[in-house]
Amino acid sequence: MAIKRTTKADPSFSMSSMTDIVFLLLIFFLVTTTLIAPNALNLLLPKSDSSDTSANEAPVSVFVKDCSEGKGLGPFTYHVNSEDPIDFYLIEGSLNELLDHKDPDQRSFSIYADESVPIKEVVLLMNIAKRNHYKVIMATSPM
Repeated sequence: MAIKRTTKADPSFSMSSMTDIVFLLLIFFLVTTTLIAPNALNLLLPKSDSSDTSANEAPVSVFVKDCSEGKGLGPFTYHVNSEDPIDFYLIEGSLNELLDHKDPDQRSFSIYADESVPIKEVVLLMNIAKRNHYKVIMATSPM
């Protein structure tokens, strides 16, 4: 008596679930890479050969851009968190508003200064940090 199997293993494999996963990963990486770019302004940052990067990037950024092309904004424009340009005397109040509610160990901001900006302008921002006991990160581009 010969007993025959009526069910056979199907050797085909459905790729639809794999393509769904790949599609979701693609969307995830596209969304996360657009959130990483902190430079909303086109700046030429000074070069540095240091490979150290800050593991915890400061949540507040101050951008200083040389606008000596004669746009009527003054020689330099200041942007806090890459928003609209503000006057220098308003920067300290903006930083206090953004950082005073944080833990004293986490009060820090990054300075993104164009390489054509004189060091005097950067030192003025560092003086604001010293007066208010903030930590400062000077942003540079790798060599």
